[in-house]
Amino acid sequence: MTRISTPFTDAVGIDVPLICGAMYPCSNPELIAAVSAAGGIGIIQPISMIYVHKHELREGIRKIREITDRPIGFNAIVERSSKVYEERMRGWVDVALEEGVRFFVTALGNPSWVVEKVHAVGGVVYHDVTERKWALRALDHGVDGLICVNARAGGHAGAKSPQALYEELSDLGVPLICAGGIGDPERFKEALGIGYAGVQIGTRFIATQECNAHADYKRAIVEAKAEDIVLTDKISGVPVAVIKTPYIERTGTKAGFIAKRMLRHPKLKHYMRMFYTVRSVWQLKRASLKGAGYRDFFQAGKSVDGISAIEPAGAIVERFAAAVEASASS
Repeated sequence: MTRISTPFTDAVGIDVPLICGAMYPCSNPELIAAVSAAGGIGIIQPISMIYVHKHELREGIRKIREITDRPIGFNAIVERSSKVYEERMRGWVDVALEEGVRFFVTALGNPSWVVEKVHAVGGVVYHDVTERKWALRALDHGVDGLICVNARAGGHAGAKSPQALYEELSDLGVPLICAGGIGDPERFKEALGIGYAGVQIGTRFIATQECNAHADYKRAIVEAKAEDIVLTDKISGVPVAVIKTPYIERTGTKAGFIAKRMLRHPKLKHYMRMFYTVRSVWQLKRASLKGAGYRDFFQAGKSVDGISAIEPAGAIVERFAAAVEASASS
């Protein structure tokens, strides 16, 4: 197996600096295991695992372990939307630690309690950021590295190019992971060439044999081009990257006047975001598992430009790694 040594691979104990990012609802156990078995690292998304793929978290982790004993990661969204949610996430993190998970990706809040738990057992925590102010806050809370979400990402994309974001954060002294726009080996090599210690990929792994997403979703990714990716406010109240479909064109991409006012209100914005979140979770689940007939939306990033076929996840990891090896030896 090709091994590409970076500060990230050395810290996490993997061979290829490639993360299969946590995706709701697409992070099924088989996909996570396939990426890890091939030398990268798959990330568990607990809400997807439990409520979409119907595995209790401990059971789901053990199902992955039946396929591979290589390192896997866990996604902890630490936004304090409610006490019930926070208590559940704390419990899920405990289960993951008990089952031997040692790499955690945090997002959308203060990761300090995750850092404390994970560091206590020798684990590593990286945090999602889109700009320097969030990176500095995350580092103040003790994270070990940063997932740098750029403007080419699917889901909640950032606003800056991979190059600009790297230049903004490269002096912070921690490993940086490029997240967004990587769908082919050339983009992978490009990110490592910029100086990133690894990449995080989502969209490319939806169009795989192991992913449980509906064939319509996979076909939409294969057929889409970068210019087909648009940002919509109607999923969570903040811009989310999706494939432009007839449904998206018909319904538009901008939140209504009342919704915008509520999202800016200091007290009401949390309720409005909760409404958007509950609705979008249901819509995403229907669209990704039931197909285009449900008319909702397919999240995807501009990496669709480099995706031309549905493939085994392990073959993607191996091809990306081989491209770097071939480049190094030429």
